[in-house]
Amino acid sequence: MIVLGIDPGTAATGYGVLERTGTRLRAIDFGCLTTDPSVSPEGRLLAIHAGIGELIETHRPALVAVERLFFNKNVQTAFAVGQARGVVLLAAAQHRIPVHEYTPNEVKVAVTGYGRAPKEQVQRMVQLVLGLPALPRPDDAADALAVAICLAHAHRAA
Repeated sequence: MIVLGIDPGTAATGYGVLERTGTRLRAIDFGCLTTDPSVSPEGRLLAIHAGIGELIETHRPALVAVERLFFNKNVQTAFAVGQARGVVLLAAAQHRIPVHEYTPNEVKVAVTGYGRAPKEQVQRMVQLVLGLPALPRPDDAADALAVAICLAHAHRAA
């Protein structure tokens, strides 16, 4: 089964594509969709939507996981992340792919066993779980891989 994990943002949307075979997880693809800050907000959202659509068409995931915005002190950032999440949800819906949403704490528990794990610990566990030769970079891609791992674990248990 192929799963796509997304860490949404308007400047950078992290993505991670995993394959689960039995209990084994393998990273297929990961990275960031970045947008140009000089482009209008609607143009940036269009670029994210197109990028997610391309990832879906390329990898044909059975499920998509998106990090849910749990809390943000900066209201403008929260709105921007919410808009990016919206276009990700739209792209998945257009391809008729079920979406699962997880809070950052749920992702941390699934990957490290501890909901307050620091970012470095999450990255190291993502590296170990997926057998990657180095820490996944950039941070947004590592976060997206963690979201995908969370979904892969949750779906296996279901």
